[in-house]
Amino acid sequence: MSTDIQKVMRNIPQMNKLLGAPWVAEYEDVLGRDTVKFLLTEMLTRLRSEIIKNPDMAFSTDSIIKDAKKLLREKAASTLRRVVNATGVVIHTNLGRSLLHEDACRAAASAASLYSTLEYSLQDGARGQRNEHVEWLLCRLTGAEAALVVNNNAAAVILTLSALAKNKETVVSRGELVEIGGSFRIPDIMALSGTAMTEVGTTNRTHLKDYEAAVTENTAVLLKVHPSNYRVVGFHSNVPREELAALAHKNGLILMEDLGSGMLLSLAEAGLSGENDPTVEESLKAGCDIVTFSGDKLLGGPQIGAIVGKKELIDKLKHNQLLRALRVDKMTLAAFEATLRLYLRGKGREIPTIKMIFKTDEELLKDARAFSRKLKAFFKNTNIRTYSIEVVKSQDTVGGGSFPQSVLNGYAVSLRIPEMGSAGKLAEMLRSPERTTPVITGAAEDRILFHVRTLQHGDDINIIRTLAEIIPQSQKDNEK
Repeated sequence: MSTDIQKVMRNIPQMNKLLGAPWVAEYEDVLGRDTVKFLLTEMLTRLRSEIIKNPDMAFSTDSIIKDAKKLLREKAASTLRRVVNATGVVIHTNLGRSLLHEDACRAAASAASLYSTLEYSLQDGARGQRNEHVEWLLCRLTGAEAALVVNNNAAAVILTLSALAKNKETVVSRGELVEIGGSFRIPDIMALSGTAMTEVGTTNRTHLKDYEAAVTENTAVLLKVHPSNYRVVGFHSNVPREELAALAHKNGLILMEDLGSGMLLSLAEAGLSGENDPTVEESLKAGCDIVTFSGDKLLGGPQIGAIVGKKELIDKLKHNQLLRALRVDKMTLAAFEATLRLYLRGKGREIPTIKMIFKTDEELLKDARAFSRKLKAFFKNTNIRTYSIEVVKSQDTVGGGSFPQSVLNGYAVSLRIPEMGSAGKLAEMLRSPERTTPVITGAAEDRILFHVRTLQHGDDINIIRTLAEIIPQSQKDNEK
């Protein structure tokens, strides 16, 4: 190492001085002293390597301290953070999907912090089964003979096909070989389960005769798959469940349906309906022998995969070795049971996801006007010269791959601040990791949109606080 480089290196603060700085203490409380030292050591090591490559690089003690604070602040903050969903997408996959009802939250907290009867029978004083906590409820709400839960719907599909069609054939329409978010691809899932996929029909049209021609001695399952956020429109057709059921049962086969997002109550009153979006009960009544669906979408519960159907089939799943690897933890079970009991009591519309979907135009307009007034009051106390705040009609969506062709008419509050740049720039500032509560917004015509349908209690205050972090102080405040 040259003498010049050694001289530059001497300007780097010593580790004991950095650790002794008063501002380090708050990070030691969160990260621990050893971790703080580890992170600072890594940072200084990188700096020394850069100096060796570029001896003329500019740095100072202040810049090092600034970088150290930024690094420790990033590592001290939780990466799973609360955000404001102002997008109008109710089941927002990237923002956590469904929000739990307070009953489900309490049940999960109780299961997490206290001992419970997770796998214990009080009646027998011996080991019990964790599935029993929700099986009866699922059967009562769907009309199924038996039920089973695993950790998500992908697991439900894999377990079902593995238990019922491994080393045998499963017939599925080409128009239903979909891929949804997160690279969940039906062909790959089927391959993973060990079943041989037999494709029938074409992308846009599949007929009963296509299924009939594909049935062989090695066929075990006819599979119907919900298209999620994919739709074929125009010249297309598919085979009704009732006809598939008749064909399956005539040949001693199983009719299985992957509903994706399972509904326990109809959303027709909210303006959402379609032949491809039945309730779980309707799917079973149409003749499906086994149905799989998610718990954290239109059901409005925690992430879980439910499997309902005939007892003889569910019993085979219960004895499959994959089940232990896919089983549900106690907090999820507790939250799911509490959610199902809301449906049982006729209070399904009180579940946050369902409640947001069923919000009326009058309710949404009232909320939008109230939030607009608060925004205008806030901006009157800033030094922003020009801004535009309006209540506008919006098109919200269910999300989560549900009802992709349907919109929920709603209202939003639009905001435009020309002197702070484009709508994209303002949206970026609002969602910045540096914000106390990041706000995720919609946008249209160079305005950001706060869709009120998906705003939760107190989010109006959170949005204004976040705006206050990026909006220049008012002149009155400056005078003080």
